[in-house]
Amino acid sequence: MTPIDPTAFAGFHSGFVALVGPPNAGKSTLLNRMLGEKISITSRKPQTTRNRILGIVHRPSAQLVFIDTPGVHRAHQPLNVRIVDTALSALGDVDLVLLIADPLRPDREAENFLLGRLADIQKPVVLAVNKMDRITPDQLIERLDQWSRRFAFQQIVPISALQGTQVDDLLGVMEAMLPEGPPFYAPDMLTDSAERFIVAEMIREKVFRLTGDEIPYATAVTVDTFTETQKGKMMRIGATIHVERDSQKGMVIGRGGKKLKQIGLAAREDIEKLLYTKVYLELFVRVQKNWTRDTRALRKFGY
Repeated sequence: MTPIDPTAFAGFHSGFVALVGPPNAGKSTLLNRMLGEKISITSRKPQTTRNRILGIVHRPSAQLVFIDTPGVHRAHQPLNVRIVDTALSALGDVDLVLLIADPLRPDREAENFLLGRLADIQKPVVLAVNKMDRITPDQLIERLDQWSRRFAFQQIVPISALQGTQVDDLLGVMEAMLPEGPPFYAPDMLTDSAERFIVAEMIREKVFRLTGDEIPYATAVTVDTFTETQKGKMMRIGATIHVERDSQKGMVIGRGGKKLKQIGLAAREDIEKLLYTKVYLELFVRVQKNWTRDTRALRKFGY
């Protein structure tokens, strides 16, 4: 193997950044905005993200490798404990932490819990105060002052992940703080997540968005078949939506199968954009009683 010339990447910065924050602060929306592609699912309901999602941002003089984590909060139920453990496990292996704050609906308990953990790991932390487009300038100044008193942040940058406001400035701030070195990934790589995983997440997102409050947290999705047909011109995908109770199964399917069809159509649209091909998507719904409290079921579904 030819050794890397250390002068070839002089002035180039690369490193890993943990993207953390309370539930529903906008972490996944920000990651998708920075990438310019959708790889992390979003909804207005907390705990949409359950797994660590890796996203790679390529800039002319830097490569930033983001780890999008689930929302951090004090957890008690087995599924939520595993979700929070997933988030916190990312903190020890990164060069920088990006904390996302929601100035509209602050979660003080979750914020204080997270700030305590960040103080323990002693990593540089940048704060992005999100949703600046939804508060007045005076309110924003007040929020920035409040946050600056709570923790020794390296930088505080107000942004709007949804609108893209000052996101490039935020990337520039983080780029300057990363160590010099060669890129970790090829320039055309956006994530290390398998396509099957992202497809399952896209289906789960539509369940979150299109069903009532009770359903999403009892939902897991597995992709059972993932096959090219018509000489690569179409993907045939079969997936199962797992719920905990018969009543939830009825709500996901809907009267005459209407809700399940709605979920499938919305998911297929996103999956076709991801795979750049036509998709035939077949969805099934299965009851696995109390899986969110079952250790073996949690392992089966990847938690």
